[in-house]
Amino acid sequence: MTTPYYIVYEDKIRANMEKLRKVAEGADVKIIMAFKANALWKTFPIIAEYFTASTASSLNEMKLSLDYLGNDVHAYCPVYTEKTFPEFLKGSSHITFNSLAQYDRFKDDIVKWNNDHPEKKVSAGLRVNPHCSVIETDIYNPCVPGSRFGENPEALANGLPEGIEGLHFHALCESSSYDLEKVLEAFKKQYGHLLPKIKWLNMGGGHLITRKDYDVEHLITLLNKLHEEYPNLELIMEPGSAFTWQTGDLVTEVLDVVEDAGIKTAIIDASFACHMPDCLEMPYRPNIAEASPDDAKAGFTYRLGGNSCLSGDFVGDWKFEKPLKAGDRLTLLDMNHYTTVKTNMFNGIQHPSIWFKPSVGDPILLREFTYEDYRDRMD
Repeated sequence: MTTPYYIVYEDKIRANMEKLRKVAEGADVKIIMAFKANALWKTFPIIAEYFTASTASSLNEMKLSLDYLGNDVHAYCPVYTEKTFPEFLKGSSHITFNSLAQYDRFKDDIVKWNNDHPEKKVSAGLRVNPHCSVIETDIYNPCVPGSRFGENPEALANGLPEGIEGLHFHALCESSSYDLEKVLEAFKKQYGHLLPKIKWLNMGGGHLITRKDYDVEHLITLLNKLHEEYPNLELIMEPGSAFTWQTGDLVTEVLDVVEDAGIKTAIIDASFACHMPDCLEMPYRPNIAEASPDDAKAGFTYRLGGNSCLSGDFVGDWKFEKPLKAGDRLTLLDMNHYTTVKTNMFNGIQHPSIWFKPSVGDPILLREFTYEDYRDRMD
């Protein structure tokens, strides 16, 4: 297969689905997939064997679920508009509002829709801010001071407006069950008086349930305790990364090695800015299958440089047992979740192809990109 290319593995997806299903069944919690982390719809038939509900933050995400995953779409947008809201009503089962003002703007539309479509009623919810920060990176912290996400407790001291059936909070990012426990404690202190009066509680995303060291039993215990406290509540979680955590890689080739100021850079045929933007945004350094362990004392040190003209299109450093040279292949691990959904074609850089490795048989080409894909984005 010609580099660069993403490759996604069926076996690894199924392993994640089994872990998520264990939680769903053990804690009586509804787990829905967040498209913002994964929109590779050609793999949805596998996911749909386990889960068919989704969360959508745009009309495109909603439509993708309706076409390829399922009709149980939980919509949340920071803002809805007069143009988009009627479509969200038609395609969603739940609609969460970011503010009381947004709900007040569209509540009559929901009432009318539910009266006219008793067989397909939409449940309205409100996002709230638990003011509990467990995330160190501000760009991924929904509870950072000055956050634009969710209502504050002062606005709800006297209760919820008529028609709100659920509450939603989101405060995690690749977090643990113990982080969720902290957030839940803060949430209940501020909004606990509202919980006996609603039907559902959406605890958002960021639950990295499929990470190797995640304490699944603690999560199940935590959620069952919540059920005991509030038996009226349907519990909902919408993990993004957990669905496709460590299910795909990006295979690249070294094209050249350059050196300046004692720093050796291996330039690859992929780009961090274009094909792995989270590496620069987070930032983080992905693991490479061919590299030495991080604690290796000996070896040859390189940073990797992308093939765009952006000066900051590089990440490092890694050690290798042997010097890198043009033609060497490098496998950047865990490049499915929050990767393929965030890619771009800056600089006209050729987009990696996407391959799928079924449990049985040879890899299958899902998509190969051409000049026309780049051109037509600006058409």
